Amino acid sequence: MLVTAINRIHGKPGLLTSALLLPVALLSIAFAAAPVYAQTQAAGSATAAPPPPQPSPTVQQPTASPAAPQGQPGSQNEPITTIQVQVNEVNLIFTVTDKKGRFITGLQRQNFGLLDDGRPPEAVLGFTQQTNLPLRVGIMLDTSSSIRQRFQFEQDSAIEFLLQVLHLNDRAFVEGFDIATDVSQGFTNNVDQLNQGIRKLRPGGGTALYDALYKTCRDQMLSLPEPGSVRRALILVSDGDDNYSRAQESDAIKMCQRANTIVYAISTNVSPSRDKGDDVLKAISEATGGQAFYPTKIEDVAIGFRNIEQELRSQYSLVYRPADFKQDGAFRTIYLQALDPRYHVRAQKGYFAPKPPQ
Repeated sequence: MLVTAINRIHGKPGLLTSALLLPVALLSIAFAAAPVYAQTQAAGSATAAPPPPQPSPTVQQPTASPAAPQGQPGSQNEPITTIQVQVNEVNLIFTVTDKKGRFITGLQRQNFGLLDDGRPPEAVLGFTQQTNLPLRVGIMLDTSSSIRQRFQFEQDSAIEFLLQVLHLNDRAFVEGFDIATDVSQGFTNNVDQLNQGIRKLRPGGGTALYDALYKTCRDQMLSLPEPGSVRRALILVSDGDDNYSRAQESDAIKMCQRANTIVYAISTNVSPSRDKGDDVLKAISEATGGQAFYPTKIEDVAIGFRNIEQELRSQYSLVYRPADFKQDGAFRTIYLQALDPRYHVRAQKGYFAPKPPQ
């Protein structure tokens, strides 16, 4: 059945009634997706069990071509936030690794099979490797009292990351969060200003992780004026514990998906065993197409930042027109897989279609 889906990508006739009929042998990959801008007041989402943490990646060539009141997400009085899109095109940004977590570059369109809402796309409009696509990156540092002893390592690692990752056309912002959010430096390409923003932050207070993620995606990422030409990513440095949010985990994930934002999480829990907070970080990053990293000691937080930097420069973009597309505000699932079972594709689980014009 997958062959018919791939045939549709190349313009050949085919019919596939259910994504669940795909061969089990090729289910070794989860996909990546970022739609080109949608009006978003949709409901519904899809999440899946995240994969285990990957080892520190290195780039490898393939050997063969094979919205709510402030602080109150989820309220019935939530203001409607919309962004404009070219409604019948989707831009998937995704990452490909081997079984050891090494990035695979140099693949072509014919190396992948794709289903949108269970159907092959009507047309594939473009396929590129997006190593130089401009970045819009947010650094979210947990400033709650629970990470007080680890905070300086978070700051130092974040500054080093920004020094390495920001190119001429990239922009980043810095935010701390406990029971409230503090954007200490808005979007800029000036690393000195970002450094100062990071150094301004001070730890203390409870933790409203879900509220912070929801509000940040809504206020910083959803409103970007350049939705189709950049990659949005949040770097969330936290232990994953939440004791103050009014939003739920699912609310935060949905807002990330509406804003087409990938979340990378770096855990500050360095105890020998994983806890509930680590599972939260894993679920959020997997649902949005990112990855969670778990340093064995706090000094290794910088390794997680370096892995994220490399991934952001090793991604692909696949632009297509969905079949049977409806402007109904529904969540549309995306299933993207590599035909070579050695490769693993990683991305978010889908996107929200725009609402019909009022």
